Amino acid sequence: MVAGGAQAGAAGARAAGAGAASALDAGAAGAEAAGEQAVDLDPLLEAIEHCYEQGWTDGLPVVPPTPALVERFLASTARDPGEVLARLGQFRRAATVRQVAVCAAMAGCRAEYLPVAIAAFEAAIDEGWPAAGAWQSTTGGGPLLVVNGPVRHELGFNSRGNVFGPGFRANATIGRMLRLVILDVFGVRPHELDQSTQGSPGKYSHCIAENEEESPFEPLHVELGYKAGQSAVAAVHVRGIEFVDNRHTSDPRHILNDIADTITRTGSILRLVKRCVVILGPEHARLVAEGGLSKQDVKEYLAEHALRRRSDLRRAGKDAVNEVPPEADVSTTSMHGMAAPSGLAEDDPIGGDDLVKVLASPADVLVVVAGAPNAGVSAVAQPLGFPPHFPGRALVRA
Repeated sequence: MVAGGAQAGAAGARAAGAGAASALDAGAAGAEAAGEQAVDLDPLLEAIEHCYEQGWTDGLPVVPPTPALVERFLASTARDPGEVLARLGQFRRAATVRQVAVCAAMAGCRAEYLPVAIAAFEAAIDEGWPAAGAWQSTTGGGPLLVVNGPVRHELGFNSRGNVFGPGFRANATIGRMLRLVILDVFGVRPHELDQSTQGSPGKYSHCIAENEEESPFEPLHVELGYKAGQSAVAAVHVRGIEFVDNRHTSDPRHILNDIADTITRTGSILRLVKRCVVILGPEHARLVAEGGLSKQDVKEYLAEHALRRRSDLRRAGKDAVNEVPPEADVSTTSMHGMAAPSGLAEDDPIGGDDLVKVLASPADVLVVVAGAPNAGVSAVAQPLGFPPHFPGRALVRA
């Protein structure tokens, strides 16, 4: 029966694919006919090429930001178009509401997305890393945006299957808007101010929504102090996404141990004290909750069990990775004035083979639930250093 079902499913998929291809062919033919009769595409194509020539794109075509289109965007917010949203001293540049609207239009957003686009930009700035040079970092990466609240459904954000992938306009274009602001407003372009050694696909778009409906925990924006009926965006500058595929157990501690091992992968360790974003798939979140663990319990468990042996660090040539990051003020950050974890004193070379804690505090763990409840898959996003706020956050407002 399974084989027969699979064959039938494959046949159905082929038929659906053929139908889609036929529809695309028909659509192209219709568009061509319409173009011959009424629409001259040359000015539009010339405008798109002009955007390339000006260096305004991220490598993909952008929507030409005509004055009328930008005004349509600005009509969706009560905020003054000239309002300065952020000034970054190292660039001697500032971003205004109008400039964010221009980038949102170019990214392919709908006009009604603008309040969320503004909140996404404000959240990224609120984290504090842009002012500290994260957008120019050799490590690469970019802002991971997490959208919460009613706006997820109002604008069609994806919070379920393929949440990090393509196919959803709100996710793709609002994430892309932020990259266009970085490129075009602040001038952080590859081979110029952007010094990324290898970069990341997340530099195109890194925007997800939390799957609040299938999460057993309170939503992220409620944890951050907003009301459930409000909409908000959180931002964390991350170096990349690493998946944790564990369908082999129903023991929540096995799952969390697997996640802890991913957090402490030696390749992700720049300095021992770090932070992490854990994106639990709904299946893993359900198993954890059914095991009696709250979101806070998850954070505490990971802070306690994200450990690395000193011999592992030596094998990776990271004997010198033993200091508290210079940007981390242990009296004010989430370390809450704790002494540095074992082995982190600057005059204590890594010797012996005891276990070293990588997370100083449960507050250094951010937990989000996203994805489809169809497999035991979660992910870990590795942030860059210790920004002033973890995460950055902003309320979506008209």
